[in-house]
Amino acid sequence: MAFRWTNTLTQADVTPKSAYLNRRQILAATAGLGAIGLTGTSAMAQDADALEPNTLEEITSYNNFYEFGTGKDDPKNNAHQLDTADWKITIDGMVDKPGEYALVDLMDGLTVEERIYRFRCVEAWSMVIPWNGVELADLLNQAGVQTDAKYVAFETVVQPENMIGVQRGVLDFPYVEGLRLDEAMHPLTIMATGIYGEPIANQNGAPIRLVVPWKYGFKSIKSIVRMTLTDQEPPTSWNKANASEYGFFSNVNPKVSHPRWSQASERRVGGGLFAPRIDTLMFNGYEEEVAGLYEGMDLTVKI
Repeated sequence: MAFRWTNTLTQADVTPKSAYLNRRQILAATAGLGAIGLTGTSAMAQDADALEPNTLEEITSYNNFYEFGTGKDDPKNNAHQLDTADWKITIDGMVDKPGEYALVDLMDGLTVEERIYRFRCVEAWSMVIPWNGVELADLLNQAGVQTDAKYVAFETVVQPENMIGVQRGVLDFPYVEGLRLDEAMHPLTIMATGIYGEPIANQNGAPIRLVVPWKYGFKSIKSIVRMTLTDQEPPTSWNKANASEYGFFSNVNPKVSHPRWSQASERRVGGGLFAPRIDTLMFNGYEEEVAGLYEGMDLTVKI
């Protein structure tokens, strides 16, 4: 497995794998990480208290996955029913080699990397998560993206017998999302298959999910079964559910409030009831890498 450490995050910012190490032990363990090439400090690391780490239990317990219910613990309680055996992904539309691909075949020969990314929910909570995955560009290139393609549309699996949220009609399923092609092909955009080197948990989007770290979390669609290359902007689930609140791009922007709450700051999950909120960064801290994608666009219209 190849490892890539991106942006200014360090291991000190990562939700620790063990739920049993205390904070002092974790900080002591991360003190010498510079020896393996981790440089700088996170913009989120304002002081030691701001680094109060989450547990792996929180990564897998505090989720939005409406197919399994609307509560934060519903996915963990219900997602064990998700059937991930013999997973296949259809890649179609404007590609040279459309078809239904076994996930194991799609991943064959690709380099799995560890990416430490900030994760920012539109609900104004955040985590830092060490994903394992491959660049989406590498995966799409296997199908041969045609030159006229402008967007990638994504679709989540629907298993009504296994998904209580689907049974209740919480949203218009299947859940769908989309990216502009240059966003999809950006090297920060990955398809995650694991966390901490272990297979990704069902409630986190097993067996494969999108991760776009500069966008609000609902853009990073889970349990993907279809990717369609198209020249038309695809529909997205939250825009369909409430177009007045959710636009297509949904980039993290502290200057643009959600109609019902501010996006200027965020609550770090696991920080405790009285922990101070953290200032939200433009593009979730990835402005240097991605701002050029939106040059000349008005990003203040809506999220």
